[in-house]
Amino acid sequence: MPLPPLPDDAVVLGASASSWRAALGLAGDALVASGATTAPYTDAMIGMVEEHGPYIVISPGLAFAHARPGSAVLRDGLALVTLATPVPFGHPHNDPVRVVLGLAVAEVGTHLESIGEIANVFNDDTVTSRLAAATTADEVRAVLGVSGGAA
Repeated sequence: MPLPPLPDDAVVLGASASSWRAALGLAGDALVASGATTAPYTDAMIGMVEEHGPYIVISPGLAFAHARPGSAVLRDGLALVTLATPVPFGHPHNDPVRVVLGLAVAEVGTHLESIGEIANVFNDDTVTSRLAAATTADEVRAVLGVSGGAA
């Protein structure tokens, strides 16, 4: 299964966030702006971290935000936010975060598969720093190997 497209509306570069909640809010807003989700999905992503801790900080500097499929997901979607100033999420080894990747998956059956596909991209430990340095949505898409799709 290929990764969902990453339209320009879903890419936010050099953003400012005062906390991990604000950083996830930016990723959620980008998913909403791209038409993939509605606002309750953003709340669900934040709720996952409140409930389970900073498990979404999967490697140094990278948070991979997601929540369970549900009615707040309109279609599969991907969003990416880079932070001008990294934000601590409370992870003992991988803080602070400078890249937040948001994933929304519409169907339960493809949820884990999509997470696996994204994790594979980050097997290359230069990906996070290349994303953090990107200055255009096209650069981000090139690093991730995804299409722009329609917003």
